[in-house]
Amino acid sequence: MTTDLVVSSVLITLALVFYTLGVWAERIQGYLKPWHVVAFWTGLAFDTAGTYAMSLLTEGGVDWADFHTLTGQLAIWLMFGHAVWATWVMWKGTDQARADFQRYSFVVWIIWLVPYFGGMIMGIRNA
Repeated sequence: MTTDLVVSSVLITLALVFYTLGVWAERIQGYLKPWHVVAFWTGLAFDTAGTYAMSLLTEGGVDWADFHTLTGQLAIWLMFGHAVWATWVMWKGTDQARADFQRYSFVVWIIWLVPYFGGMIMGIRNA
C-alpha cells in the first residue's frame, strides 16, 4: 500500500468520523448546536481533501461516468448544501427549525455512506 493511498484513506475516514459524530450527536440531542455545524464542515473538508487525494491516484484521470464517481460527487454536494443550511439554521432559524434539522442530517448521512462503503469495497476487491 502506497503512502498516498494511506493518506487519502485516513482523510476519508476522518470525514466519516467527524460527519458521523455531528449527525448522531445532533440526532441524540434532538437540537442543532454550533459544534454540530463545526463537525459537519470538518467532515466536508476531510471528505473533499480525501476525494481529491484519491483522484490523484487514478491512472488516466477520473472517469466522470463511473457510478462511484457520480455518487461521490452527489454526496459531497449534499454535504456542502447540508453544512450551508445547518449554518443558516443555527444562526437565523427558529428553535423548531433547529429541533427538526436532524431529520435532514440523517438522510444526507445515509446517502453519504453509499460512496464511502462503495469505495471501501472497490479498494478491497482491487487489493
